[in-house]
Amino acid sequence: MLTGLLDGPVLWYANRATGVVLVVLFTLAVVLGMLSTARTTSVRWPRFATQSLHRNVSLLAGLMLFLHITSAVVDTYVDIRWYEGLVPFAGSYETIWLGIGTVSCDLTLAIVLTSLVRQRMNLRHWRFIHLLSYPAWAVGVVHGVGIGTDSFTTWGLAVSGGCTALVVAVGIARMVTLVHERRLAI
Repeated sequence: MLTGLLDGPVLWYANRATGVVLVVLFTLAVVLGMLSTARTTSVRWPRFATQSLHRNVSLLAGLMLFLHITSAVVDTYVDIRWYEGLVPFAGSYETIWLGIGTVSCDLTLAIVLTSLVRQRMNLRHWRFIHLLSYPAWAVGVVHGVGIGTDSFTTWGLAVSGGCTALVVAVGIARMVTLVHERRLAI
């Protein structure tokens, strides 16, 4: 029974599905992270709620990343070794695209690990590492577009394009509010 799962299309579909869910979850995590740094709050939605949602979505995205890598490694159709999920450009299958995904994974791992020890870190160092979430997200999207079998379908383009547009729009809005916040602080 287990052999059938490893040889059949189940893991391939699982890998595809987790990849699509990942881009959406990481997009939400990045957007919520940007929103949680804004100095705005309301009675109906306090700032800590956005921060808590950001943490929980990020945790779910981390779990989905683990499932995504595991399904790729366990699937016997393509030979992807476990260390290729951690060592960029070490594999022979789609070396560039898989390596780019590994870079995104490594950056994400650094963000997660430093967030777990944030209270023991210099805030400036933690913030610098946490800002790596932007390139990690972008490189992850590039990985998905490059290696994903559904990347250039209508719905695949809609997911990637929609996620990119959302991050860019919220990023621009956050930069505008950041400039405004800094002017008020002077």
